[in-house]
Parts: sequence; C-alpha cells; structure tokens
Amino acid sequence: MDKDRIVGSAKEFAGRAEGAVGDLTGDAQTEASGKAREAAGTVQNLYGQAKDAVRDAGEVAAGYAKDAYDNSGDTFRDGSQAIARKVQDYPLGSLLVAGCIGFALALLMSRPARRPPPRWRYYG
Repeated sequence: MDKDRIVGSAKEFAGRAEGAVGDLTGDAQTEASGKAREAAGTVQNLYGQAKDAVRDAGEVAAGYAKDAYDNSGDTFRDGSQAIARKVQDYPLGSLLVAGCIGFALALLMSRPARRPPPRWRYYG
C-alpha cells in the first residue's frame, strides 16, 4: 500500500471531522476548510491508488516476461523436435517444401528494384 493512500485517507477523515465541527458550531470558515482538506485527502488517496495500480501492473508484466524468458528454451526445443520428427516421417515432402521456399527466396532476391516512371522527359 502506498503512503499517499494512507496520508490521503487520514486527510480525508480529518477534513470530514473538521467540516462536521464547523457545521455543528455554525462556523462557515471551519466548515469550508474541512471540505477543502477532505477534497485534498481524496485526491491524494486516488493518486496513491493509481501508483499502486501502476506498480502492480509493472510487477505482473515483469512476471510474464520472466516466465516467457524461462520457458523460451523449452518451447524452442519442443518446436525443433516436432519439425525433426516431421522431416523424418516425410523426407520427400520436406525436401519439396524446402526447395519451394528456396526458389521463392531466390526470385525475391534476384528481382530488380522497381523504379517509378519518370515524370517528364528531355526532348532535344
């Protein structure tokens, strides 16, 4: 729990009490001061809640990132083993797929860059 939440709640309670005392005694200045202190306490409490929410979200995100990092080797290893099994089960199909991918990459890499047509020409 953030200290702004604690201080804000205390200010809010003190402002309520001061406003009630001002209302009972009929002192408008004390009542207004209590309402102002109560509002300031509410704002500080909300600020503390927002800081807590951001801190919690950061901790959750860090936990997810740590889990993903810790499990990435297992996921990669499992994927590699699955691909190796498929290649062993279907060697001809795997060779055909690899050849198609290589051919497509060769076509993409050997194409000349497209240039836009010139906007005007010299005649002369």
